[in-house]
Amino acid sequence: MRLNLLILMAFGLDLLLGDPRWFPHPVKLIGRFAALLEAPLRLVIPFERLAGAVAWALVVGATGGAAWGLLTAAGKLDPVIQDLVAVLLLYTAFAARDLVDHSNHVLQALRADDLPEARRRVSMIVGRDTAELNEAGVVRATVESVAESTVDGVTAPLFFAALGGPVAALAYKAVNTLDSMFGHKDERCLKFGWASARLDDLANLIPARITGHLIALSACLLRYNPAAALRILARDGRKHASPNAGLSEAAFAGALNIQLGGLNLYGGEPHEGALIGDPHEPLGPEHITRANWLMYLTAFLALWLCLGLRVLVLFLWANQMVYLTAFLALCLCLGLRALVLSPWRGGAL
Repeated sequence: MRLNLLILMAFGLDLLLGDPRWFPHPVKLIGRFAALLEAPLRLVIPFERLAGAVAWALVVGATGGAAWGLLTAAGKLDPVIQDLVAVLLLYTAFAARDLVDHSNHVLQALRADDLPEARRRVSMIVGRDTAELNEAGVVRATVESVAESTVDGVTAPLFFAALGGPVAALAYKAVNTLDSMFGHKDERCLKFGWASARLDDLANLIPARITGHLIALSACLLRYNPAAALRILARDGRKHASPNAGLSEAAFAGALNIQLGGLNLYGGEPHEGALIGDPHEPLGPEHITRANWLMYLTAFLALWLCLGLRVLVLFLWANQMVYLTAFLALCLCLGLRALVLSPWRGGAL
């Protein structure tokens, strides 16, 4: 139960503060450590996939170990200090407020009719070329970023925090960071980043599927289009190159009555992605605001779902002997009933 309170405090801290640029965010340290390991591992291990897998193990292991070490050291000083450290570590794993801040910066530029500035700001949250995007292209890039990041920036960290506290949450952030750094299909990362990409897909497998349905529920509560969210989730969720990102994108597209995906440029090279959703509404700045509300409500539902499941599991675990006794009594009753109703009762076999 104490972990539930720590998660709530950390989530509230994220909503209050976001991601201040002066704060030494662990993701930056994780990224630097991974970058330092790449060249030596490539040199020592001639097989790129093996070198990438070793890098993954070292970075994720070091991140989880560092989080555990900090918590252990703080606990030796004082339990209150340990709780404060736990809240800070969990806070760094959540990114709901930062996601909204970035998308709102793009929205502000669009509302000021400053398309070049909107392109510059959206380039900070997407990997595609943005210099030639029109307004609809900027909106699409922003909404897609919000949709994809709803999983890896909010719901998945909540899922792992509920499973294993700050250590699991930070280990997940390391997994996600490695995918961002090495999980690309270019010549440099295709083999070296294979493990990072596949293991990130595995880590997000359950959270992404839960999130897709929470988005539909949020759409219902916000009076968007929940029926379309579920329909497009089922129809287009697996069209995306990522087995997980497409699920949240599809649910967002259906809920907002828009179409996402399509042609993007990366390094000047065109990449034709699958179309997700139906273009019932032309993309406009208002869809960024609606996407942010959809993300926020999905985050709150995920928070209460994770905490509620923790309470249920802990209750069942604490009362396991009661439930085991009840289960055995039920089995005994069913066995006796079967014996009484048996056609050979009272006779020889």
